[in-house]
Amino acid sequence: MQSRWNDEDAVRFSGDPLAMRVYSSRLLGSDPSLVLHGGGNTSVKATATNIFGEEEEALYVKGSGWDLATIEAPGFAPVRLEPLRRMATLETLSDSAMVTAQRAALTDPYAPNPSVEAILHAIIPFRFVDHSHADAVVALTNTPDGEAIVRDLYGPQMLIVPYVMPGFLLARTIYEMTREANWDALSGMILLNHGVFTFDDDARESYEKHIEIVTAAELYIDNSAGETGGNAAPVEKPVSADALLELAQLRKAVSELRGQAVLASLDNSTAAKAFSELPNAPELATRGLLTPDHVIRTKRIPMVVTGKGCEHDVADYAAAYRDYFARHTDGSLTQLDATPRWALWPGTGSAAFGATPGEIGVIDDIKRHTLRAIGWAEALGGWQPLDEADIFAIEYWELEQAKLKNSGTAPQFQGKVVLVTGGASGIGRACVEAFLGQGAVVAALDISPAVLDLFDEGNVLGIRCDVTDDEGVKAAVEEVVQRWGGLDAVICNAGVFPASQSLSEMDSEHWDRSILVNLTSQQRLLQACAPFLALGCDPAVVIIGSKNAPAPGPGAGAYSVAKAGLTQLARVAALEMAHSGIRVNVLHPNAVFDTALWTDELLEKRAASYGISVDAYKSRNLLGVEVTSADVAALAAAAAGPIFAKTTGAQIPIDGGNDRVI
Repeated sequence: MQSRWNDEDAVRFSGDPLAMRVYSSRLLGSDPSLVLHGGGNTSVKATATNIFGEEEEALYVKGSGWDLATIEAPGFAPVRLEPLRRMATLETLSDSAMVTAQRAALTDPYAPNPSVEAILHAIIPFRFVDHSHADAVVALTNTPDGEAIVRDLYGPQMLIVPYVMPGFLLARTIYEMTREANWDALSGMILLNHGVFTFDDDARESYEKHIEIVTAAELYIDNSAGETGGNAAPVEKPVSADALLELAQLRKAVSELRGQAVLASLDNSTAAKAFSELPNAPELATRGLLTPDHVIRTKRIPMVVTGKGCEHDVADYAAAYRDYFARHTDGSLTQLDATPRWALWPGTGSAAFGATPGEIGVIDDIKRHTLRAIGWAEALGGWQPLDEADIFAIEYWELEQAKLKNSGTAPQFQGKVVLVTGGASGIGRACVEAFLGQGAVVAALDISPAVLDLFDEGNVLGIRCDVTDDEGVKAAVEEVVQRWGGLDAVICNAGVFPASQSLSEMDSEHWDRSILVNLTSQQRLLQACAPFLALGCDPAVVIIGSKNAPAPGPGAGAYSVAKAGLTQLARVAALEMAHSGIRVNVLHPNAVFDTALWTDELLEKRAASYGISVDAYKSRNLLGVEVTSADVAALAAAAAGPIFAKTTGAQIPIDGGNDRVI
């Protein structure tokens, strides 16, 4: 492991301890083999000025909810140092009481909650303190001879601490262990099965001690177990249609057990697949965690896909989790949900389950680091993580329970996958934004290359796709399922509005193009989506029709007939797809002018032909209101949501009231 310290960058922060703390914390947090997703903590001891203008010693320690990779100065909670040191002398202190006492000692009442390790940071008699869950070091300690290995590797200058529950108990343990210690003779601390602490009065020294300790562990592993290597994110590979259907089945079963829709992501990278092919992979993967902190994200163990059936595997996992809870509860705890956060898929790789792409990313990262560490530990004598009782204590820790209770209500479409055609502009783009705003992940398909860069969000997958290309549509649907595990709603919006031509003068290309885009392509899309929608969560299809279906106009024969056919297609689809629980409803918008079809010049021309203003032309309906793309999108989201849970085969106008339709 290489130091990332840069003197040119660091010199800008000399003289400002907190700014230097931010800089070196980010160095630590920028390496995922040291710190993963909010793990680890750092601190600096400095002075703070109170409201009386008096200076007092304070510990600026990482606050709850902040990530070392991106932390800013407000992410460090300033706590008066003396109360923290006195807390370490107490014989007992509950963790909830500790949190209350730490908040009472804050110099800023609006600061985040201090780290649960604040007391430990306070009793370490150095200015800068760094703590990580370094993969290589923890992997060494997760072996039968782990303690002996690290004692021999680091010598007497390293304080070796047996695993103790984080928080007050850990701080008190180290307080007792170091009463007579010469801190100047220590290069750091290794907490077995947990992580590494380093400290110094100089930020660079503390950080680079950390790098040296981890490097020594990596070299030991390289020499004894093979290359430590990197831990890059998996490269997405094509997946068979059968595997995609099985992924969708897994997602469906997990969602039903969890009581809410979740996304599913398949990792079939070389590393994941190789691990899954090991004869004892299921037994290895279900021994436990790399470090106990991960349990909140991943549960203690993954589910194993056995081939007996997804529902069977999920039910077996839930039953085993309930047994695990029963073995360790004291009777006062409430069981958490029993659904897996990831699954080992023998011969294929693994799958992660989460409500958002961000949650899945965290689970996948932890899983990749864990599988790599398992490989090291096995080569060093065997993978031997903490036992389940210690993991249970973290999973049901009162402080973690408090976080979960404050999680809030999820958005309506969180965990759901929505596909929108014609998603780069007009009604399609408005639909993408409407579903995003309600928590969904959205695949936006469009023939325009702009769709690839239009949405700068991880919750949107832009796919350039010509909906008249059957193979292209099929490939796009499969790409969506591989990314997020399934499909829950399809918004059939792509279409064209041909120039006005009478039936007697219409050329065949004009007619054929409208039928192909506005009707035939929609049938092909439904055909490609149907197997995955059948495995979706409350699946729905919303077809964007037109006022021209119930009320055609002269000169719009090619468009009106195609939209009438599309409406009939939707009615048949509602009849045929109902047995799979799929709802199919049609929206008939009219006079939606904020689309690419309507330029300012065209609007002015049409308004002039009626002898009225543009504003009057836009609201030329019974209610006298303007209908926008956002209005149509809001109705599309409603039609795909719980309000329409018991409605299918409906045709719903959104036109402000049209006398010809009525």
